[in-house]
Amino acid sequence: MFWLVIILLVFTFQAATILLLEFRNPAKAVAWLFILFCVPLIGFVVYYFVAQDYNKRKKVRKGGSRIFREIRETIWEQTHIIEHADQMSGSRYNHQHRLFNLLSHLSESPITGCNRSQVLTNGKETFEAMLRAMEQAEHHLHVEFYIFRDDVISTKFQDVMIRKAKKGVKVRLICDGLGSHKMSWSFIRKFQDAGVEFHYFLPPLIATIDRRVNYRNHRKIVVVDGRIGFVGGINIGDDYLGQYPEVGFWRDTHVQIEGDAVYFLQNTFLNDWKLASGEQITEPQLTELFPPHICSGKERIQILASGPDQDWDAIQEMCFGAISVACERIYITTPYFIPDPALYEAIKTAAVSGVDVKIIIPYQSDSRLVHLASMSYVEELLRAGVKFYQYRKGFVHAKILIVDDLLATVGTANMDMRSFFCNFELTAVLFEISSMERLTEDFERDLNDCSQIDVKVFRQRSRWQKGAEMLSRMLSPLL
Repeated sequence: MFWLVIILLVFTFQAATILLLEFRNPAKAVAWLFILFCVPLIGFVVYYFVAQDYNKRKKVRKGGSRIFREIRETIWEQTHIIEHADQMSGSRYNHQHRLFNLLSHLSESPITGCNRSQVLTNGKETFEAMLRAMEQAEHHLHVEFYIFRDDVISTKFQDVMIRKAKKGVKVRLICDGLGSHKMSWSFIRKFQDAGVEFHYFLPPLIATIDRRVNYRNHRKIVVVDGRIGFVGGINIGDDYLGQYPEVGFWRDTHVQIEGDAVYFLQNTFLNDWKLASGEQITEPQLTELFPPHICSGKERIQILASGPDQDWDAIQEMCFGAISVACERIYITTPYFIPDPALYEAIKTAAVSGVDVKIIIPYQSDSRLVHLASMSYVEELLRAGVKFYQYRKGFVHAKILIVDDLLATVGTANMDMRSFFCNFELTAVLFEISSMERLTEDFERDLNDCSQIDVKVFRQRSRWQKGAEMLSRMLSPLL
């Protein structure tokens, strides 16, 4: 009886601790309590190491924002900042002051006015554009990826980076410690021996000890001489070229940017570099890292960074704000669909209101648990009028949002809670009609490679399937 009381008190203490620390996020609290109920002691140990609130780490947040404060004046002097809705191209924002004000106050990255962009569809087109731009590097080359494999295409990137480093170009490379954990040490040594500065972002062992293993750097950034930048969903690996038979064709989207917005890609990279390497960026370096450029385009572009080191969940709030004002269409492509309650209700409300909501998700996912969680959100949204399409040509990994003719996004964030609240993510918000038209063409082309989910057929799935979906949805805040 004595030991039973002790066990009950320990369990109560563990449950109370989770409730106390997670009271602002009920869904996450329920998920951790479920795990604690299934594996009482182990569940709490996992919670201790995995669920630490990164935002409470004042040292990390201060380190992540210090660089921006130092270079803010430099960037603002060289950037055409869009400060009022009537400065947006066309008249689309004349009656969208709320959305414009939201976007303008989300982060320290404003809407900029002198840009030129090119949407890149799939791995082959993206890799060719990246390598071509990297060959032009004369001063510095900054590369950051969640996954950097040790294979054929990765070797091509390595060869360019090594060759540039030997010619005196400052080459910096960041890879996520978990996403790129399969990269061999011999592959890394080739970088280091050639003078490429390489750092892992939160290596798994260090992140576990420091209780930050749950927070991954999911960004994909290439910046060439501070003038040309890339961001999107594509990592560096042969699978992004469709070379993995078990995955097949890989559908993805990236974007190349020149102009003001590159300064903010650069700023994000330097923040991450500071966190990964500890290197201080000095004032004399700013001129070369943020060189003046000729305004050769008039596109409006905003770069939104979100992550545990930020004060705002900027990407989630941008998605919510845009979806909430939609009148005609909402097109979403995402490999993982696990929306938080606010986005879920915004999408549902839009569909009930008559907005054309179409969502493309994979037919076969690379994660069974995540796929089950995604499917748990489908039936109710189908009844609300949302149209779901499952991509069958291969695996769809693109992260796209198109809302009316107001904006379109290309970035690293999936439509899931991990991307919105845990990962370090980066998204380009495009306001140019031509960019939206290109992304819409790709979206409609992808629909031809999809099968639409029929609500009547979907309701007939087995009880086991529904039960697995319910369980996965309960755990979805942690996926």
